[in-house]
Amino acid sequence: MNFETFNFHPSIMAGVHALGYSIPTPIQLQGIPPIMQGRDVIGLAQTGTGKTAAFVLPILERLRAGPRGCVRALVISPTRELAEQTCEVFNGLGSRTGLQSVTIYGGVSMDQQTWNLRSGVEIVVACPGRLLDHLWKGTISLSELEILVIDEADRMFDMGFLPDIRNILRCILQKRQTLLFAATMPDNIRRLAREILHDPVTVQIGRRLPPKTVSHVLYPVQQHLKTALLKEILNGTQTDSVLVFTRTKHRAERVAQQLVRSGYRVTSLQGNLSQNQRQAALDGFRNGSIKILVATDIAARGIDVLSISHVVNYDMPGSTDDYIHRIGRTGRVDKNGDALTFVTSADADKILALERILNAPLERLTLKGFDYTKPAPEKELRLSYQPQRRVVRKQEIGKQMATK
Repeated sequence: MNFETFNFHPSIMAGVHALGYSIPTPIQLQGIPPIMQGRDVIGLAQTGTGKTAAFVLPILERLRAGPRGCVRALVISPTRELAEQTCEVFNGLGSRTGLQSVTIYGGVSMDQQTWNLRSGVEIVVACPGRLLDHLWKGTISLSELEILVIDEADRMFDMGFLPDIRNILRCILQKRQTLLFAATMPDNIRRLAREILHDPVTVQIGRRLPPKTVSHVLYPVQQHLKTALLKEILNGTQTDSVLVFTRTKHRAERVAQQLVRSGYRVTSLQGNLSQNQRQAALDGFRNGSIKILVATDIAARGIDVLSISHVVNYDMPGSTDDYIHRIGRTGRVDKNGDALTFVTSADADKILALERILNAPLERLTLKGFDYTKPAPEKELRLSYQPQRRVVRKQEIGKQMATK
């Protein structure tokens, strides 16, 4: 089966061919027909399965033959990166339709967004907080809305956006088609789906497991040796683009700086960056001028770069879901990928949880010739003892005060 089966308008098929789409993925194959029929849909699929096009194409088909210059479709996304990526898919697939789409998210000027909205757009892709700002200021109208998409709903709720979602829904009074996409279906999402969807069709693709195209290995190592081990692996491994995940934004910045000093083309993506800096980092990573991106989990979704050959978990993720989101950045569209995870003795429980969902033990590797016995630098040792010395000093001061 190919995309001609869906009978899209030639202007939409031109975008399909321009982006090189040929055979629909399972989520597209099962999700597009009920969406085109106007049904509410719950789509459950892993990251990297093509679900964005599964709702973008039917939306373009519906909006193509209707009024212009008013917001008729709204996609709510958890992160600005995913919002930008979704808007790019709309622009690519809809390049011949004349339909206009814009993104709305925080961290940038509202004035430019307001100007874009007033210029007349049919599709808005928005993050919840900034969308509410525009609704409260009256700079966006949803009175003509026909289709609402809540994308990555599970991630949205993990990030605490459920109250914002409910506030947005209160601003949409008219009947509309609603699509909800998620990777998992916890109770809070089930409750919301029952409240806002009418007789939905559920499309579920596969179990909540990592893609079969990704191989997994663990590298046991002490925390202070992780950067040195990362450099050795990069030196001895044939890679395309590499995505490195750290637990904190400060560590992402520090690791990136250390790799830069070693001559790598690398940058970081983390919360301390301005929107322009974040966009420059993503653009460089996508076009290949930057080969290594060191990021926090903010980049676990919204990065769609087919050339990512390796994902390195510099820090073990907090949950198995986070692990799956991270490694979903490689092994996409039937390409093979590698997931390398640095683990310490403190990660034992997380490793067991991961092996349970994989239903197999994970291979532990050591790098030949790497010195795993090298002690932590003296500076790190001094820092580790400082809190204890401060407590002792406070206790001594307390004793001195008691004797006076």
